[in-house]
Amino acid sequence: MADAVQLKEEGNKYFQGGEIDKAIDSYTQSLKVCKDKKVAAIVYRNRCACFLKKEKYSQAAADASKAIDVDAKDIKALYRRCQALEKLGKLDMAFKDVQRCATIEPKNKTFIETLRRLGAEIQQKLKTSFSTDSRVQNMFDILLSDEPEKDKCEKAANNLIVLAREDAGAERIFQNNGVALLQQLIETGKPEMILAAIRTLSGMCTGHKARAMAITHLVGIEKLCRIMAVDNEEIALATANLFQCVYDSLAGEDRREYGKEEAIVLDASKDLKTILLAFLEMVSSKTVSGHGRDQALNLLCKNVPRQNKKEQDHSRALFTIDHGLRKILKVCGQIPELPDQLPLTENTQLIASILLNKLYDDLRCDPERDNFRDICDEYISSKFDPNDMDKNIHAINTLSGILQGPFEVGDKLVGRQGVMEMMVALCGSEREVDQMVAVEALIHSSTKMSRASFFTTNGVSLLKEIYKKTKNEKIKIRALVGLCKIGSAGGDDYGLRQFAEGSTEKLAKQCRKWLCNPNIDARTRKWAVEGLAYLTNDADVKDDFVEDEPAMKAMFDLAKSPDKTILYAVACTLVNCTNSYDKKDILPELVQLAKFSKQHVPEQHPKDKKDFIQLRVKRMLKAGVTSALAVMVKADSTILTDQTKEMLSRVFLALADDPKDRGAIVAQGGGKALIPLALEGTKLGKVKACHALAKIAAISNPEIAFPGERVYEVVRPLVSLLNTERDGMENFEALMSLTNLSGFSEKLRTKIVKENALPDIESYMFEEHDQIRQAATECMCNLVSCKEVQDRYLADGNDRLKLLVLLCSEDDDKLQRAAAGALAMLTAKHAKLCTKISLVTTQYLEILQRLCLHDNIEVQHRGLVIVYNMLGADDELAKKLIESELLEILTIVGKQEDHPKRQPVLDVARACLSKAMDLGLIKPFSCGKE
Repeated sequence: MADAVQLKEEGNKYFQGGEIDKAIDSYTQSLKVCKDKKVAAIVYRNRCACFLKKEKYSQAAADASKAIDVDAKDIKALYRRCQALEKLGKLDMAFKDVQRCATIEPKNKTFIETLRRLGAEIQQKLKTSFSTDSRVQNMFDILLSDEPEKDKCEKAANNLIVLAREDAGAERIFQNNGVALLQQLIETGKPEMILAAIRTLSGMCTGHKARAMAITHLVGIEKLCRIMAVDNEEIALATANLFQCVYDSLAGEDRREYGKEEAIVLDASKDLKTILLAFLEMVSSKTVSGHGRDQALNLLCKNVPRQNKKEQDHSRALFTIDHGLRKILKVCGQIPELPDQLPLTENTQLIASILLNKLYDDLRCDPERDNFRDICDEYISSKFDPNDMDKNIHAINTLSGILQGPFEVGDKLVGRQGVMEMMVALCGSEREVDQMVAVEALIHSSTKMSRASFFTTNGVSLLKEIYKKTKNEKIKIRALVGLCKIGSAGGDDYGLRQFAEGSTEKLAKQCRKWLCNPNIDARTRKWAVEGLAYLTNDADVKDDFVEDEPAMKAMFDLAKSPDKTILYAVACTLVNCTNSYDKKDILPELVQLAKFSKQHVPEQHPKDKKDFIQLRVKRMLKAGVTSALAVMVKADSTILTDQTKEMLSRVFLALADDPKDRGAIVAQGGGKALIPLALEGTKLGKVKACHALAKIAAISNPEIAFPGERVYEVVRPLVSLLNTERDGMENFEALMSLTNLSGFSEKLRTKIVKENALPDIESYMFEEHDQIRQAATECMCNLVSCKEVQDRYLADGNDRLKLLVLLCSEDDDKLQRAAAGALAMLTAKHAKLCTKISLVTTQYLEILQRLCLHDNIEVQHRGLVIVYNMLGADDELAKKLIESELLEILTIVGKQEDHPKRQPVLDVARACLSKAMDLGLIKPFSCGKE
């Protein structure tokens, strides 16, 4: 029991000090060892208060209930449960709790006021509920009328969608036979009606397991699949969004408590399996449109692989491989130029390759990977037929799809006897479609150096021959890309060029020529960008490309087109042109050693030096690279892979390097585009995007750079850069950006505090690096107007206030200004802190004197404000201040002649003297002007 009580007291101290997480830990430990019900009830009640502070209202209500179970008249527990229930939207239950509180203490004004307020809110909710029912019916009447007016229909449809996004509104639609009426809208066959119905259903399903399950049963998964299969991109996308809402709710996004019946009534495992099977059927069905197939593949990509590889359960991936791998391979093998193929979009086969890669990555052991390879091998082998060329090229195209996905699997299959020979044989075929498929497969298979060497030995002459002889531009350009790939095998190493000097520039010139030719179809021009993605490893090619503004603009236009398979190639080209790839530092000692041992030493191209890179960045910005990047970021999340996102983040960071360019990046939507990159992707990619955001946020007006609510989304990425794992420049620019944001609005300051940035900012105030310490102190100066920050300084047992006082004694003017500003605001708000200053250090008088005599007017003004606040806080403290040399300083400053620039300083000094006179510490004649 002694331990339980001691832990409880420890929790109380943490709570009073504002360290809520530590308080929760202490209370939890106390409950584990506590055997006395009354003591446990107090601990539960206290932990409830912590959960309220952390906005964990469900846990707060649960703890309060446990305290009430022990003592039904525990008024603190009752009121805290009332607060938690109100936040959870359970107004009737909250009303009952505060009613009991008011019965126990009828004169308590807080209880009476809460009782009145909740009563009024419940009445309003009832009125709204009744009016919502009539509104819902009215909307459906308009939408289902025989001769609907277009404007009224659009308004009713939009209102219905908005209403369904709110839980209360969704419930009213559901209870008023809404699902059946929405099905009638779908049956009209009008695209706008179908969209309205699907979007309303999405709102109703979001975050609500019971409704999601009911809707899938009432409407039917098969029927929803038929809707998604139509050849209408907008309807397919809306239906995919509905499926995603359903899947999320059934898979566990819904956190509602349904009681003991939940396991029986709401077992969603069967429905989830049925949905997955339906998606797999759509993948290989001829009746499904290209847009519908894309969405089915997208949904499989999002929902089958584990989001976190630490999770043990990967049964969805195994289920998908067993029931659908062959169907996905069938999509990869489709050749649009042949008859009787599945309907596809430009993006379908790339999405299928990405899905294959995600499935393979999700496997956990070698037998599972062997099974995956065996299924792929068996599928491709079954398609080889010496008497049917169409089957052969289907097999080779399937292999291309695998090589673009799980390369390891494709690489092994290419190594099987006869496969590479088949590719070479197809290159010599008379049919152009055979040549095109074979050349693409050769290009994809030469990614590994072992294949590239085979390719270099056997393929160069073949590709050159195809390039020279064929009159088909589509084949010609693909052959050129194969040559480009060989030419770039040495990367950016100037000493490892594969072709004679000038050859790569010639290849690049031809790529740029094709890229700018509007008479060539977009799919073929895409291959020109693929070629440039390889060739721009060469600095001469980079320079030529960025000087060719029409070619750059043509590439940016392609990046904005519906064909998103080009994104990776564009991203690679931009990374190469900005030199934003990782470069290993080469130690001079190792270079000497390599030369001595006659090993190859990597050489930097003269045009890869900083001046050339900066010039290239300026030209790219002028050509409109930022707007192209902003469009690329909005691409479907499946095609925009984490690797592509990382490359886009690298490019943004390179573009934002010069502060003069950041305004142009913001003007073209770069600020908004960076937010999703900072939140999703590879770890390194997110860091790069966060750093680019920090550079922009540090010097931009947040209202312009991140309009509307987006500015609040920026805070978390910036706070993540304060982590000690990040380098000093990232820490510094994050602090600068948070300083800028925190000076903008109280709401932003509160958001920064809620993201738990304070401990990191405080730790950087101790940093030895002058600029980082200054930036952290400036940020804190802006944040001290928040109550949560003030509470931290008021809490006992820490050196926060002492640090601020000591920082005021530093030699750096900017650091002194920030520290003195924070102290001025804190002492103005809390008299307790004024007296506390005199206790934290014996040097406080000397430091105040230095501030009041400072050459910098801003620092001097803040020092005088601190003195003024301290004079009004405590009579004894005021006496100490006036008895020191501060009186002489105040008199000298106060007697100076009025001057516009120094007027604020003079006014505060005179106010201090007036305050001293009011306290009877000096006589009136001491304060006068000469």
